[in-house]
Amino acid sequence: MTSPFEDAIGYRFKDAALLKEALSHRSYASESKTDLYNERLEFLGDSILSAAIAHYCYVNLPQEREGTLSKIRSQFVSRASLAEWAREIGLGAHLLLGVGEESSGGRNRQSVLANALEALLGAIFLDGGYGAAAAFIDRWCQTRLEGFVETDYKSRLQELLQSRFKSTPSYELLQSSGPDHDRTFSVLVHLNKRTLGQGTGKSKKEAEQAAARDALKSLAPPRGGE
Repeated sequence: MTSPFEDAIGYRFKDAALLKEALSHRSYASESKTDLYNERLEFLGDSILSAAIAHYCYVNLPQEREGTLSKIRSQFVSRASLAEWAREIGLGAHLLLGVGEESSGGRNRQSVLANALEALLGAIFLDGGYGAAAAFIDRWCQTRLEGFVETDYKSRLQELLQSRFKSTPSYELLQSSGPDHDRTFSVLVHLNKRTLGQGTGKSKKEAEQAAARDALKSLAPPRGGE
């Protein structure tokens, strides 16, 4: 029978001791007079995470260059991103903390959550192998990838236009439609008087990112060229 936390993460441990170790902070181990806490698992999980995300991005972003893939991976593995992931699965509520760490807000501290999340990945790897850990990571990547990639389109377009034309793009709201709670926005992106691309989205920001992506496609060099 799975625990509530195992239900939340969608993985059942064969070795419950690994899960306990992943959830054990150094402060808890010190007060409990035990040598088992999650820092070694954190070390392992960090490497598993980096490899799995690199593979996920390589497979799912076949058109992206190495520099962009590196930026996206960095966003995925940032402390803030990992802490957000930890909060989504309710990790903080299951941590084993010492009294001092507990009283100082450790259950919601970014560094504690991010480190414990990496430790959890290390524990899943040891318990179920790389495939189990990668599957757990992939499920999370699927909910985040679009937003991470979109964040890069506008900056990529600006860098490209500055490099090629010594100028920056401008964005024009073409139209918005639909009820207030479900509007759709259409945006054009221009370079001076030339229209480079068009995009739609559920917010102006999303539409601008889509327009920038469209523009990048139109400006892409021929295959085999720069």
